[in-house]
Amino acid sequence: MRIDTDFINALYQSLDASARQEVDQAVSAVVAAKEKGGKVVVVTGSGPNLHEGVTTLIAELIHKDIIDGVTTSSAVVAHEMAGVLDQVKRVDGKFLGFPIELLPRGDCFEISLLSDALLSRLQEEMVIDTVLMQKGLQLDGNVIIKAAGNMGYPLGLRTENLAKEIMMAARSKGLPFETVAGAGADPHTMLGAAWVKGKPLLVTVPQLVGGGMVGIAIADSISIAERCSKIAAMMQGADVIIESAVVLTQEIHDGPFETYTGHGIWSDWEGYSTYRLAEKALIRIDLDPVLKSAWEFEHHSGEVQKAIDQGIPKTKLMRIPFRMEMSGFCRLEKSVPVIADIGVVWPILALRVAQALAVPLDLISYPQNTEPGKEFRKWIVEQIQPVDRKKIFRA
Repeated sequence: MRIDTDFINALYQSLDASARQEVDQAVSAVVAAKEKGGKVVVVTGSGPNLHEGVTTLIAELIHKDIIDGVTTSSAVVAHEMAGVLDQVKRVDGKFLGFPIELLPRGDCFEISLLSDALLSRLQEEMVIDTVLMQKGLQLDGNVIIKAAGNMGYPLGLRTENLAKEIMMAARSKGLPFETVAGAGADPHTMLGAAWVKGKPLLVTVPQLVGGGMVGIAIADSISIAERCSKIAAMMQGADVIIESAVVLTQEIHDGPFETYTGHGIWSDWEGYSTYRLAEKALIRIDLDPVLKSAWEFEHHSGEVQKAIDQGIPKTKLMRIPFRMEMSGFCRLEKSVPVIADIGVVWPILALRVAQALAVPLDLISYPQNTEPGKEFRKWIVEQIQPVDRKKIFRA
């Protein structure tokens, strides 16, 4: 895919001066880490990361050895298993015979718009009610691009059923669900890229709830203790951590084994492996201006640490709506708040880092509300395929 550098440079100029400075700091931190052979880990949420093409861009950066590990949500895993984004027709489910008690708000039912080749492949695995699909396609309704699988028939149902098989395979081999699923995932997904490159990708404990049966299957594939230990090892090896549209990160990277801003002192006391976030660069891409306010409170006057030292609720002392993940973030000396849209920041960050490291990129994302972003979303729908069940079990 052609990369429009002029467009991305224009995106950079569209940011306010403060955001441009923050992006520059983020680029410098990543480049400095990679030039000395260090590692960069990304902590992603779902929703916007999928729709803005960020997860697809992260997969590209994994292939190019710019990103060395990922934590994400079970919802992202579910959507990547179904192809990241897909096209569906939304119709009134009552006209297909579904009782209103089973339909989501708005009574909509979604029909996955599949190619003949993909439909044939899925029919080798499961019974598909093609009569229902054809009836749905003949009804009035809207055709939209959305996060793949989920409520769409048959991709959503297929993902739910396949999750149970993957869980059993994972448990039989002592592997995380994400690793097994990655063996059959499209290489343009984070799952598939991590598998190809042998890099860690794990769902975090706070993000296990989501993705329907996928979340349950991920949670049941390995123990919580093992999951936390593997994530701790990933964070320990990172020089830079980038948070992208995600909440509850206090429990993700601080966790039970971190000793600088977290609660790992007793784990260390008892002889478990622990790590420290001290000296690590923590970049958070976030639209909430309160994050910047909290960061400024701490970096200008130490207010966050004062509140902790005095046992005072931070919201009371600073009189701002303080989110839990702000605490550890603000107290890290090398934290960088980037207050801007992830759809704008990620292509700028990726391009500038790649240029500085002389690494050619084969694709890049664009904000979904722009014309290049709309084209990129169509490309994702057309090119990124659902996970291949045969590849999983061959591997």
